[in-house]
Amino acid sequence: MASPSDTWIKEYNEAIKIADDINGMISGKGSLPSSGPETQRHASAIRRKITILGTRLDGLQSLMSKPTGKPLTDKEMNRRKDMVTNLRSKSNQMASAFNMSNLANRDSLLGTETKPDTMSRTIGLDNSGLIGLQRQIMKEQDEGLEKLEETLVSTKHIELAVSEELDLHTTLIDNLGQHVDVIDSHLQLNN
Repeated sequence: MASPSDTWIKEYNEAIKIADDINGMISGKGSLPSSGPETQRHASAIRRKITILGTRLDGLQSLMSKPTGKPLTDKEMNRRKDMVTNLRSKSNQMASAFNMSNLANRDSLLGTETKPDTMSRTIGLDNSGLIGLQRQIMKEQDEGLEKLEETLVSTKHIELAVSEELDLHTTLIDNLGQHVDVIDSHLQLNN
């Protein structure tokens, strides 16, 4: 059985492979047309891999915070923390390249930060001031809707990628079932 340390190293190496895959996919993006379904699928695949990388990094941090088996030295623990921090920084850079930084801060995406209420903003305004304020509020709402639209489009791409992955897995499972049936029939014939 693999030790927890071996498990951590294996998980870290998998995370490195995912990061390398993402870099390769980003490099290959230049060879695609500027828009179209193939480009969208490619971008969705990159976003999906970045999300997977973030999940792997969370898992690595979790493995470090819950040590089992032989305890690590402080030096080794700090080295691993640095390794995860560096890889997370790289992941964040790749995510910001695809405007996924809003995934890291969902509260700002949803607009939960405190803003003065509309009534307090109207105090002391005349009619033209009220109209100006109304236009400003409408502009803020439009910007919020644009952010929401970007998020929905990104979510749609992720959903499409997951759907494609599920279809692939379903096909593979069906093929595996057929192979098992064939092998079973061969075994029954030989017995």
